[in-house]
Amino acid sequence: MKKIYLAGGCFWGVQHYLSLINGITETTVGYANSDIESPSYEDLKAHRSAASEAVEVLYDENKISLEEILKLFYLIIDPTLLDQQGHDIGHQYRTGIYYVNEEDADIIKSSLAELSEQYDQPILTEVLPLENFTRAEEYHQDYLYKNPTGYCHVDPKFFEVAKNYRKDQ
Repeated sequence: MKKIYLAGGCFWGVQHYLSLINGITETTVGYANSDIESPSYEDLKAHRSAASEAVEVLYDENKISLEEILKLFYLIIDPTLLDQQGHDIGHQYRTGIYYVNEEDADIIKSSLAELSEQYDQPILTEVLPLENFTRAEEYHQDYLYKNPTGYCHVDPKFFEVAKNYRKDQ
């Protein structure tokens, strides 16, 4: 299995969306690239940590490629917004792609260059190596499975896109 970490606003909807995609085997919500040790949700809300709300994504590269995951991820974010997605505003809600394998950096940068052709504004999604990741509190894990009517900035139509995505498309 390979790993990539994706930040796209509130992690509840991002996790739910990604978990529906064939080839993604596991998702965990947490806090990426914090400047304090073991941040909590309260630390992010109080701006005591510079971490982003992110989703750890484990995927089977024999079923789905990083390029495909990124294209699907781009469907649910506005990469031109700074520190905001949907109604969520704050540094923890920025978009980001954090990699653990150096060879993924070129794939990510190439995909963002391609994405930038669709926008008049600059792409503000940060691309960095993962420095650290702290698993979020249990009540955040699989939040929308536990709370199907819970808040989500991701348009529900994209959940169907994720469910129906197949590599042969």
